[in-house]
Amino acid sequence: MPPAGYGTGPYGTLQPQVVPPDEERLWSMFSHLSFFVFGIIAPLIIMLTIGSRSGYVRHHAVEALNFHITVWIASFVAGLSILLVIGIFLLPAVLIAAAVFTVIAAVRAYQGVPYRYPLSIRLIS
Repeated sequence: MPPAGYGTGPYGTLQPQVVPPDEERLWSMFSHLSFFVFGIIAPLIIMLTIGSRSGYVRHHAVEALNFHITVWIASFVAGLSILLVIGIFLLPAVLIAAAVFTVIAAVRAYQGVPYRYPLSIRLIS
């Protein structure tokens, strides 16, 4: 059992943890740009940690996570279609389109605008 008053403010009430707007925009941008470095792991961690304190960050982390999963699926299908020769053209097209949409989403997130990826499968809400 924690001691009396544990986790409360100076007046005995719980103080909400608010994320400053600049940090919200920054974490939202990071959740999109993680496509280039960490893939699916970073938006998931951002959604579970900072997303619980900020609806804006959660929206962008969920969008990024859904898009990363969609790109993984599309890349897998395009990779398999290399056996049919069309994958030679399809796989680079998928990766270039994913990079372009990711940069657009990161810029929009940093501008403070909610963004939804086109052609993204909405698995997580």
